[in-house]
Amino acid sequence: MRRLSRRHFLAAAPVVALPVVSAARLRAGMQAASDQQFRHGVASGDPLTDRAIIWTRITTDATAAMVRWVVARDPQLRRVVARGETPTGAWRDYTVKVDVTGLQPGTAYYYRFDVTGGQSPVGRLRTLPGADAARLRLGVVSCSNLPQGYFNAYGALARRADLDAVVHLGDYIYEYRNAEFGDGTTLGRVPAPDREIVALADYRLRHAQYKADPDSQAMHRQHPLIAVWDDHEFTNNTWREGAQNHNEDRGEGSWWTRRAAALQAYYEWMPIREHAASLEPQIYRTLHVGTLADLILLDTRIVGRDQERPSRDDVAGVEDRTRQLLGEAQEAWLHGELAASARAGTRWQILGQQVMFAPQTLPGRPTTNTDSWDGYRGARDRVFDMIEQQRLSGVAVLTGDVHSAWVYDLPRRPFDQYDATTGRGSLAVEFVGTSVSSPSNVGSGPDGERNLAALRDARPHLHYVDGRRRGYYVLDVTRERIQADYFAMATVKDRRLDEDFAGGFAAPAGQMHLTRQASPVAPAPSPDPAP
Repeated sequence: MRRLSRRHFLAAAPVVALPVVSAARLRAGMQAASDQQFRHGVASGDPLTDRAIIWTRITTDATAAMVRWVVARDPQLRRVVARGETPTGAWRDYTVKVDVTGLQPGTAYYYRFDVTGGQSPVGRLRTLPGADAARLRLGVVSCSNLPQGYFNAYGALARRADLDAVVHLGDYIYEYRNAEFGDGTTLGRVPAPDREIVALADYRLRHAQYKADPDSQAMHRQHPLIAVWDDHEFTNNTWREGAQNHNEDRGEGSWWTRRAAALQAYYEWMPIREHAASLEPQIYRTLHVGTLADLILLDTRIVGRDQERPSRDDVAGVEDRTRQLLGEAQEAWLHGELAASARAGTRWQILGQQVMFAPQTLPGRPTTNTDSWDGYRGARDRVFDMIEQQRLSGVAVLTGDVHSAWVYDLPRRPFDQYDATTGRGSLAVEFVGTSVSSPSNVGSGPDGERNLAALRDARPHLHYVDGRRRGYYVLDVTRERIQADYFAMATVKDRRLDEDFAGGFAAPAGQMHLTRQASPVAPAPSPDPAP
């Protein structure tokens, strides 16, 4: 891997002015308010071309409060474009969420909240590029487990002032008590409350703890978040009517009560548009970036997933074409979104979702992971059908969940109807990101290199795999090509932002075949970061 210091990162693009913020400055911006009313910082999310969500949470003894907000074109908040006030209180855990409208496409804005006696830090958001969009640049993360280590990947993303947004593919929080999946004792990162969370107060407190993390606050202050949930925002291996880690016989109560509690806390604490006033669990949605790209966000957990098969050897079960991962309603919606994207002549269809899409074993053979699309092969075939029917040649799948990095071409039958040299037979590509902090054993141990080589040999469509380091990737999209640049943090066991460039993988428009790149894409010109 190539070591990428801040100096080398900047030297890679000498003609580009890239504001890069020091770690000390990133954390200092919110420290002034951390002991007062705005202990959980600020955030923005779900940017469109003309609007975005801004979010905060106040700490107060009052039963209710009126919170003022302002949005401006400059970090000093002199060129004000919108302002207002909104109430909050115990009924929504003192969180504040405003959908600010009337904004301009592809533009940086700065925002702040205030209440009597205090002001929040200033945050920055960017609206999505409009009809003439030529480039989109996204940070991509997943699986941030607080007791497993520091969120250094968030801090590294906060330094990258040129991102349009950060996409979080789920497992933003984890539900376990301490030492069940990571012991945070020595790091001072014991989960709060220190028990498995099942009730609304539990989920609220866990979200609050994660939002108090300084690297999380730094990332949220600099970039809008585009988020989908996975299972741990609820509990492990969630499906439509239950979860592996929910047991009423152990006193965990009704699944539906727990799901409603997790859902309410998620909507309160995340900068995401809520589904009308009903708080229905619908996060699948599309964000349009002109005719450059449609970011189509899916839910492979809550609304449609059948329970996964209990055994990897249940070949008939995993190949049953009636089984659902998206559910009939979401599947029909996806078909419509892809068809509309094709009619509009949009260059790229980017699917942001939770679990690995790529075929992992031959048809008729056991899967290696029933929790992935390989455990729902009929559902995956229907998505391949959609791609072929609409004659799409720019589909990229973004994936989290597995705490390791994987890069694939996506043919239907990679083991016998695919040319690994030319990419013939590939219908799409997939970029699977490693975790922010959750561990993986892929490639670890004394036989790690041998095991990684065996995986590559067994899967001809697999270009890259590694689970030894935590980190993120940057997705850079132009009309000519799509490229994912993977970055690995030096550690998560102490708080530092040293990172390596682990590799880049690109596919030209119209040809769904990835090749490895020697260096990351040069960053784009950037607006000023939040102070």
